[in-house]
Amino acid sequence: MTVNASRTLPSYFDSLRVGVLLHHPETGAVLDLNRRLEAMYGYSKSTLQELSVEAYSANTYSHTEEEMHARIREAAAGHPQSFRWRVKRGDGELIWVKIHLSQIDLGGSRSVLGEVRNVSAYTATSRRVNLLSRIIRHNLRNDVTVLEGYAEAIEAAIDDAAVEDYARTVRSKATDIGGLNESVREIEDATIESDGNGPIRRASDTISDVLAPILAEYPHATVDIEERTEMWVESKDAFEHAVGHAVENAIVHTDDPEPPVQITIDESPNTGRCEIRIVDSCPTIPQMELDAIDEMTENTSTSHGSGVGLFVMKWCVESLGGELKIVRNRPRGNVVHFYLPPKEPP
Repeated sequence: MTVNASRTLPSYFDSLRVGVLLHHPETGAVLDLNRRLEAMYGYSKSTLQELSVEAYSANTYSHTEEEMHARIREAAAGHPQSFRWRVKRGDGELIWVKIHLSQIDLGGSRSVLGEVRNVSAYTATSRRVNLLSRIIRHNLRNDVTVLEGYAEAIEAAIDDAAVEDYARTVRSKATDIGGLNESVREIEDATIESDGNGPIRRASDTISDVLAPILAEYPHATVDIEERTEMWVESKDAFEHAVGHAVENAIVHTDDPEPPVQITIDESPNTGRCEIRIVDSCPTIPQMELDAIDEMTENTSTSHGSGVGLFVMKWCVESLGGELKIVRNRPRGNVVHFYLPPKEPP
């Protein structure tokens, strides 16, 4: 299929670190592409302009030329498309890519711009997390349930204070281990990439929804929200998990009988991002646990007390394109900072 490519990409597209394709809005034909895309797919521009979509798609997956062309037409009509595709490179290697299609006007001619990223490593990680989650859910959870049951039976059957105390300890530890199941599920939610975008909501509204069940469980806590600037965020499960862990940690890890938690929503003065600060009255988080969430630190042990929650917060926030920062407050407590991409109100 030879195409007379009257529409071409500006030369600066060759300096981008993302693969770029230019499609004909009606036929779906490849009009132009940058060097990054050539390297990613392992084909020259002239070859890709001749190949059908199915020729460079993995035949072990249900990817069809009709599906791709339908998405291109939808993007040309003003409905952006975002999806994963399994590509068969020129050397036969299979890679996963994330493609975003959108309408573009070049020199008065309407075309469809495809932005392509190699997400093979990300996909492999997501699948490993998914497998780990299944193992924990189906195997560890059942074993923990058995331990809890026997511990309760021992407490009820034996009239010995020391043995009862041992049984309560066993049951408590089993409950802690069982709680890891929920943490792994939340990490799985954050690491498994979604093809769709979450709803755009006012940050204060989403946070209020997250707080409702937490305050019902811990009525002795006081959580104040100060919205200094009206900010909007992508309200995915990952956002709710991150906020939930930060607030619950602030409540359960303090010795204050009426834990105070202060949440501030503002616009970051340096970057314009949505900054959410959560201030607690807990003992300062041990440096060992802060080091453990640093991806450059290896073989650092961490406790379930707050360490797993820190990992959940970090992975969830980063999955939203943001970052996590934790600093020690003076004279006591910690300040958890979420920095998230700001969104326009719908």
